[in-house]
Amino acid sequence: MPRKLPPYVERNVVKGNTYLSFRRGKGTRIRLPADPTSTEFQDAYRAALIGQTPAKTAGRTAAAPGTIEALVQSYLRSPDYVELRTTTKQGYRSRIEMIRTKHGHRTIAGLTASRISAAFLEPLAGKPGARLSLLKMLRILIRHAISKEWLKHDPSKSIRRPKSNEIRSWTDEEIAQFEERWPVGSKQRLAFALHIYTGQRRSDVHRMTWADVVSGKIRVVQQKTGAKLSIYLHPDLRHVLDATVRQHVTILNTGFGKPFTVSGYGNWLRDAITDAGLPVDCQPHGLRKAAGRRLAEAGCSANVIMAVLGHKSLSEAERYTRDADQARLAEAGIVSLPVRITNNHAQTTSEEFGEVAKNTGGSTR
Repeated sequence: MPRKLPPYVERNVVKGNTYLSFRRGKGTRIRLPADPTSTEFQDAYRAALIGQTPAKTAGRTAAAPGTIEALVQSYLRSPDYVELRTTTKQGYRSRIEMIRTKHGHRTIAGLTASRISAAFLEPLAGKPGARLSLLKMLRILIRHAISKEWLKHDPSKSIRRPKSNEIRSWTDEEIAQFEERWPVGSKQRLAFALHIYTGQRRSDVHRMTWADVVSGKIRVVQQKTGAKLSIYLHPDLRHVLDATVRQHVTILNTGFGKPFTVSGYGNWLRDAITDAGLPVDCQPHGLRKAAGRRLAEAGCSANVIMAVLGHKSLSEAERYTRDADQARLAEAGIVSLPVRITNNHAQTTSEEFGEVAKNTGGSTR
């Protein structure tokens, strides 16, 4: 018998060949990989569930040679861009459009460090995150220009990266405050538990499905890196999942029973954090930081933290162990210092003079 397909997936037979496609209601039909058990199928199915389909772009007229517009068009046709993941393309595209709209008329040869600072970065004064994001995208375009031999060197090389405020880890007190506000059984507590006990990003948590929960573990294919993880279910997470009614394919859904978009999920979780009375700098990504911090404080090695969080480089995981080790070593160091308390006994006794004895202890001076 044919394998039962997930919701919204249908079989189409064309000229004797069977194809699988995703279609919700009368919406657009999206082609899916032929094997419903494959990782490629699961990835494509999740993307279709949350509406991540390749956007159709309108054609553009040929750009003037040597301009930033020509550079942008060349980069968008290059393998460096075409082979990116869909979500990465979406993030790049917004920054690329900002550059081409405001600066497409400028010449590539006219780019210098001073002109980049004045024209591209100074208008974003007071927005270090936006400046850093734009500088990163501009450097990607510059590297493409160098590969095409339109430039001989990187004119942005001497520009210092703007410092953006790093997202901090939640404290244990803030974690307890959120749990007190949102009890087990609420959707907010479910989302929180998936974050704190898997250490994954919101782009991965909002896509998790019940089919990912298998044999006491939860499977994750990270959207940002493509890393494939299998994470043991912490007993507290298992308790929260057991208290949740399984009504849909995805674990977390909107009030209308549909999967969240990543931005919609972020806004919803932000409201839950605010309703718990937590400060603005308690951000969703801070739960990933808190998961790493807790692993480090429990004595886990950098390699173990990499396995859970899906880090690609050892240096990323070592940040957590470094802070935890510093705190442990500092405490051990202070505790090991010899105690030098003298004058533990008064020189006279209270019985001799009928007076109250002086307090014990004191300075050696």
